[in-house]
Amino acid sequence: MSQARITVDRDFRIGKVPHRIFGSFVEHMGRCVYTGIYEPGHPQADEQGFRRDVLELVKEMGPTVVRYPGGNFVSGYRWEDGVGPVEDRPARLDGAWHTVETNEFGLHEFIDWARLADVEVMEAINLGTRGVEAARSLVEYANHPRGTYWSDLRRSHGAEEPFGIKLWCLGNELDGPWQIGHKTAEEYGRLAQESAKAMKLVDPSIELVAVGSSNRQMPTFGSWEHTVLTHAYEEVDYVSMHAYYQEHDGDAASFLAEAVDMDAFIDGVIATIDAVKAAGKHTKQVDISFDEWNVWYQRGLDTEDQPHQVATKEWTTHPRLIEDTYSVTDAVVVGTLMHSLLRHGDRVKIANQAQLVNVIAPIRSEEGGPAWRQASFWPFARMSQLARGEILQLAVDSPQVPTAKFGDVDAVDAAATWDEQTGRLALFAANRGLQESTELAVELHGLNAAGLRSAELLRVPEGGDRHTANTEQNPEAVTLVPLQQAGIEDGVLHATLPPLSWAVLEVDVSVG
Repeated sequence: MSQARITVDRDFRIGKVPHRIFGSFVEHMGRCVYTGIYEPGHPQADEQGFRRDVLELVKEMGPTVVRYPGGNFVSGYRWEDGVGPVEDRPARLDGAWHTVETNEFGLHEFIDWARLADVEVMEAINLGTRGVEAARSLVEYANHPRGTYWSDLRRSHGAEEPFGIKLWCLGNELDGPWQIGHKTAEEYGRLAQESAKAMKLVDPSIELVAVGSSNRQMPTFGSWEHTVLTHAYEEVDYVSMHAYYQEHDGDAASFLAEAVDMDAFIDGVIATIDAVKAAGKHTKQVDISFDEWNVWYQRGLDTEDQPHQVATKEWTTHPRLIEDTYSVTDAVVVGTLMHSLLRHGDRVKIANQAQLVNVIAPIRSEEGGPAWRQASFWPFARMSQLARGEILQLAVDSPQVPTAKFGDVDAVDAAATWDEQTGRLALFAANRGLQESTELAVELHGLNAAGLRSAELLRVPEGGDRHTANTEQNPEAVTLVPLQQAGIEDGVLHATLPPLSWAVLEVDVSVG
C-alpha cells in the first residue's frame, strides 16, 4: 500500500467558497427540458407539468445557479417565442440540434421551475442571429418593474413582479465555426461591448459574462480572450470557459488526470485576463465563469441507444441526444474536476456542470417512467452540501501515477474547505491509481481535530468493475458508502483510499 500526506494550515487560504461554483445548465437540447424537468401527464408531474421526482433529485444534488436556455440553442433563439399564452407560441426549427422547438416551455416556466428548485437563474442571450435591441428588450421584459412596453407585456403574461435576473451570458461559443452566427474576436468583442452597455443602461445591477474560448484546443485560444476583453473589459464581469473530457482508447490513467488540463486551462485564462487588465490600466477585476464543464463521450461510443450525433434525417421534438451513462471512472474524474474548480475559487466565481437532466447529466429520467441518480451525481451533491467557508491551500505529498498525456501525476488529488462558523473541515480526495490503495495522512496546522463527523466513499462496488454504472434497471449500483478505514489518531486524520475512488471526510475542528 502506498502512502500520501496532505498538510492543511488554516492560515493558507485561497478565498471564500463561491456560492455560484455549484451551478448547472438546462438547455433546449434533447430531453433536458421536455421529459426531463418538464413532462405534463407524467405520474409525478405537478399542475405546471414539472416532474416532481426530478425536482427532488435536483434539490438533493444542490445546484445553486442554473444557466438557461443554451448553449448552442440560444444562438438561433427568439426569446419572444417562449412567452405569452402557450397556445399562441410558434413552433420553430432549431438548427443547432436539428429539432422542432415547440416553445411550450419558455422563460416564465423556467422562472417558476427555478423558484421551486431554489436556484438562481443565469440567462443567456442570442448574439448569434440577434443583437443589441433584442438583448436590451429581454432585460427590460425580465427586470423592469412596470410602465414600459416590455415590462407591461411581462405583467400581461401573468408576472406582476420583475424576475430580477442578475446573471446574463452575452451569447455562447461564438468563436466556434459550428455556432449559428459564428464571429471573429473583433466582431464579437464589439458586439458584446455594445450589448453590455445597452443592457446595463436598462438595469445597472446585472452581471455579464463574455464568451471565452469554447475549449483550450481552439486555434484562437488566448488571442480570442485578449481581443474580446480589450474591447469589453469595463463592461463585463466574467469571461466564460468551456471544457469537456472523455477517455480515449482505453487510456484510463490519462483520463483520470484530466484535472491537470483544467488547472492549466484556468491558469491560462487568468493570465490573459490580468494581462488585459494591466495593459488597459483597469482597476476592476474580471473573473471566470466556467459555465460548461463535464465528462462527455463525443467520439467512440455511438450506439443505437446512445446517439452522440445530431439527427440529420428528420425533424423531431426532443430526440435522445448525448445521453451518456456515467461509470465509477467517470464519477471519480468529475470529483477531481470539481477539486480543480474549488482550488481556483479565488477567480472561478461561477461554474456550471452541463447539463442537469438526461443530456450528459448527473440525473436521468425516462418518459412516463422513473428518474435516477447517475454515478457522477454523488461528488457534486456532497461538495455542494459540505464545501463551506474558506478554501484552503493544500500541500500534497503523493505517490505518482504515470500517464501518456501528462507524464507523472499525483495519485491523490484533493481540495478542502474550512467553515470557521460551524467548526467543520471538509476534505475531498480522489485516488487516481487503478491498482493500489493509498494510506492518507492529513496533518492539521492551526486546527485541532475534535472528531470525525462523517466519512464516505465512492468506489468500484463489490462484484463490479471500473465501468459499473447506474441504470434504470439498477439505479443504485454506484453510490456513496461509509469509509470504514478512517479516523483520527494523535490529531492526524487517517484514511485508506481504495484504487479508483473518491472520498469526502467531514471533521469537527477547533482553532488551536
